[in-house]
Amino acid sequence: MTEQQIDCALDLMRRLPPQQIEKNLCDLIDLVPSLCEDLLSSVDQPLKIVRDKLVGKDYLLCDYNRDGDSYRSPWSNSYDPPLEDGTMPSESLRKLEIEANNAFDQYREMYFEGGVSSVYLWDLSHGFAGVILIKKAGDGSQKIKGCWDSIHVIEVQEKSSGKNAHYKLTSTVMLWLQTNKEGSGTMNLGGSLTRQVESDAAVNDNSPHIVNIGKMVEEMENKIRSTLNSIYFGKTKDIVNRLRSHEPLQDSKQQAAFKKDLFQALSQRTQAQ
Repeated sequence: MTEQQIDCALDLMRRLPPQQIEKNLCDLIDLVPSLCEDLLSSVDQPLKIVRDKLVGKDYLLCDYNRDGDSYRSPWSNSYDPPLEDGTMPSESLRKLEIEANNAFDQYREMYFEGGVSSVYLWDLSHGFAGVILIKKAGDGSQKIKGCWDSIHVIEVQEKSSGKNAHYKLTSTVMLWLQTNKEGSGTMNLGGSLTRQVESDAAVNDNSPHIVNIGKMVEEMENKIRSTLNSIYFGKTKDIVNRLRSHEPLQDSKQQAAFKKDLFQALSQRTQAQ
């Protein structure tokens, strides 16, 4: 019964507005306290931004860089609040983590022209895993508000030869947009999508792990962005256009009358011939 409850709860959270996930999650935990740990580990929440005071750069918080009540910064590799025995990546993986953060920081700037990104890696028995986080919030405008949160969890299984690897990517994007204009009033639009893909790729100097992962994340974000555009924005536009005409009612009546007169004139001409 517990698995059914979790599935129902997750399905419910996917259908609720993403900008209210934290409130809805707290309310759901209050209703079913026994599912607290399962819900906290299964429900993706909007990413929070904090500042690394040691290097003066922002980074994102998630469950993957948390140890107890402390969070690890990808820039200084230190926990805040300080934690002596916090989980750390191995030395070689830390070097890869630094390179990945620099690479996706450039990717974020090119695609999103702002926002914050963070990459966290951890060791596995036959490879490693990681998460790529990107957050882009609105510009503070009173008329248009919104936020994009993308969470890409990657699992890398290295082959025994070391020349190939198997990549498994699970991506979740949460998007919401709110407009407040005199002509249309207040409108809320939002939702989330989760997609998964697996791929095998060669690992060498020309195609290191960062390049292979970067290609998968870029392709996945483009697909999700296109899907969000067609599902949420495209469908909403179709519905609005059916409910509300862009043209004044008088113009529509004149067009209908013109078509009717034209049809009658053509019919009479055909009969005369």
